[in-house]
Amino acid sequence: MKIKTMKRKRAVLVFSILIVFVSPIILHLTASPLLCQKRKAAPREKRERAVRRRKPAKPAPITIVAHYKEKQDEHIFATGNVEVHYKNLKLFADTIELNSETKDVYAEGNVVIHLPAEVINCEKIHFNLDSSEGELEKVFGRIQPTVFYEADSVERRNANLYNFRKAKITSCTQPIPRWRFSCSRASFKKEDYIEMWHSVFSIKKIPIFYLPYMRYPLDREKATGFLMPQLGYSGIKGLFYSQGFYWALKRNMDATFNIDYYSARGLGGGLEYRYLFSGGTGGNLKLYYFKFKQDPEEDEEEGSPTNAYLFRLNHNQPLPFQFSLMANVDYQSSFDFLREFDNNFKQAVVSNRASLIYLSRSWSYFNLGLQVSRFETYFAEIDQSVIKHNLPNVSFSSSQIKIFTPLYFSFSSSFSRWERGWDEEYRQGTQKRSQSLELNPVLTLPFTTIPWLSLNSTFSANFNYYFNSRIPNTQTVVDEPVLSSNYIINLEFIGPVFYKIYYGAKGQPKLKHIFEPTFSYRYESPYTSVNRIITRRPFFRYHQITYGLANRFLIRKDKMPREVFTLGLVQTLYLAPEESPLSIYRVDGEIPRFADITGYMRFYPSRKYTLDVSVSFNPYYKNFPTLRAGANLGSAKDPVFLSVNWYKSVNPYIKRVWWDRHQISCYGGVKIPKLSLEAIGAFDFNIQEKKMLYSALSLVYHYQCLDFKADLKIFYFREKPETQFRISFGLGNIGKTTDFLGGFEL
Repeated sequence: MKIKTMKRKRAVLVFSILIVFVSPIILHLTASPLLCQKRKAAPREKRERAVRRRKPAKPAPITIVAHYKEKQDEHIFATGNVEVHYKNLKLFADTIELNSETKDVYAEGNVVIHLPAEVINCEKIHFNLDSSEGELEKVFGRIQPTVFYEADSVERRNANLYNFRKAKITSCTQPIPRWRFSCSRASFKKEDYIEMWHSVFSIKKIPIFYLPYMRYPLDREKATGFLMPQLGYSGIKGLFYSQGFYWALKRNMDATFNIDYYSARGLGGGLEYRYLFSGGTGGNLKLYYFKFKQDPEEDEEEGSPTNAYLFRLNHNQPLPFQFSLMANVDYQSSFDFLREFDNNFKQAVVSNRASLIYLSRSWSYFNLGLQVSRFETYFAEIDQSVIKHNLPNVSFSSSQIKIFTPLYFSFSSSFSRWERGWDEEYRQGTQKRSQSLELNPVLTLPFTTIPWLSLNSTFSANFNYYFNSRIPNTQTVVDEPVLSSNYIINLEFIGPVFYKIYYGAKGQPKLKHIFEPTFSYRYESPYTSVNRIITRRPFFRYHQITYGLANRFLIRKDKMPREVFTLGLVQTLYLAPEESPLSIYRVDGEIPRFADITGYMRFYPSRKYTLDVSVSFNPYYKNFPTLRAGANLGSAKDPVFLSVNWYKSVNPYIKRVWWDRHQISCYGGVKIPKLSLEAIGAFDFNIQEKKMLYSALSLVYHYQCLDFKADLKIFYFREKPETQFRISFGLGNIGKTTDFLGGFEL
């Protein structure tokens, strides 16, 4: 019994020992999804194993090929057509001395270095293969894409920054550069700029001008720096020099500073700032100030001219709640100054001042607007200005809203407070002024059921509440409100419309001719209290019939019809001539009833070739009061282009008035690639007075990497006719200084 107990105890002990040793193995096996799958290593364990397996990186090998090599410890000497290859660098020389530990190399004799996007030739070099830093002597190099340089010495600070001494720099690829800059020292930053001190610009071997400092941009996009100057001469203003500086503030804004020096007249300076922000906010600001040179003789006789300035602003900005703001200011202190100094003919002969702030919002069918403005137009012939103020003008309107098919409703309403008069009237306080509330509801009933006939009928009413008025039959204004109203019926007929289709040889439709008569009748009921209303201009009432005829010719292009030719006539008969726009005229003592017959023709065979002609015929005097003709052949991008405009405007009822016009203008150019030449010309001729107003000729010669521009302009319209000559040139990535006042146009 005792023996059995001892055996039992021994078996329990053995079983316990087996459990202690075997249980971890069982637990490990049961924790794995598959008994035969290896245990996955933890991330940390993986990193530790990777570190244990990682071998130290081998240094990049240096390969040397030469006729003779000798090595002493870490120093290597080689001569005879030596080649050194290290990473992405290749070095060629007659002799070298290299330290394989520090990677410092000294080479001389026909040294050539090949680096990524760069090739350097020199006589001697102290260079580090790892840092790419060193000093070079008697250097000739090329940096991609096309910047070539020569220098007595170059200090290469890193892969992107160089310092030159006694350097010559160009971007011309010819063996003998067409142009280059020579400078005492320069700093070069790869793909950014080259700064030069005491630089001389030369064409071939002829020095053109000297600049104490020059910054040449390498960036193909916007880069800060001086623009190429303009030089010129004028018999009135003397020698002049224009210099611009462009400042690339950010990707969304830039500024251009400009200085204009006239030896006989004075000095001017300008700033143009452009900006564009996220959300659509953008605009430009232009400032200019001119200080006249004092002339003692002029002081005694006429008095010296007053210094002049101008301020121009265009601004657009979205606002909260879907409002948008637009501001426009064009103000100059002197109309005479712009007439004498603005070299853009179209701007110089028009004398306007404008200030406008417009706030608007559109939603669904509705539009809300608020306008505060001031407009002034100067007439040099009478030395007077017309000034108009809106302080303010609030409008609220809708587009057409369908009531039921086919009836639509729309309306317009406004509150306006305005002033208008000549500048002399403003000085005396006698300008016209008024404020009013207006409401104009409109019902529209279109009829298009019949394909060959369209009828558009509208019925509208005008309700005007004026806060002040005139005493009947006088010009005296009193603070007595007046309510005036009337209604309008307007009927417009188009048709009956006829057409004919012409087919080609293969039976395909080629041309469609549409014959379209038009007829409209408009009736305005007489306004109430019309003799008390204060108006900005003569008050007219329109009771009339207008009739016309149009011929349209369409061709099929890209499976779509396109109108290429239109010919039409239209005339108006006033049924109440005593209140019509013709009521201020008389023919044999009677008010004319028939307006001029107006004819028009439009010919658009393609987008580049157009012809527009319009003419009016007066049935009483049997003459042509207005004639307009405009022809465009090609565009400015084409090898040959021409634009001609002829305009005549004469009042047949009043003879010899100063606002009659009759003149012709022409603008055209030609490009001759074989001669690398472009020519652009323009002129304006006053047919009525038989004298030239303006003529200009511009020539541009492209000479490899240079382009020369010469402008000749003659301003006949100025107080003293002026002949002006300007020259400028462009090279590489440097833009030209433009005429700050005149802009880019000829």
